[in-house]
Amino acid sequence: MWYVYIIRSIQFPDQEYVGATADLRKRIAEHNAGRSVHTSKFMPWQLVWYCAFPDKHRALAFETYLKSHSGRAFARKRL
Repeated sequence: MWYVYIIRSIQFPDQEYVGATADLRKRIAEHNAGRSVHTSKFMPWQLVWYCAFPDKHRALAFETYLKSHSGRAFARKRL
């Protein structure tokens, strides 16, 4: 099972990050431990939303969509 997730910075609520992983709990812990270059300066993070996918390819395709202009608009309106 693969997961696509959105996390939001607790101290900087305008900062969100979209990612994909096979181990959601471990990945969130890594974000909050500062092990990601892209998210370390906005710690701590909270999980806002996630969705499970049966395989890696579908998860990565949806992650790519959420990072696109129309995907960000979709997420703001629906999630």
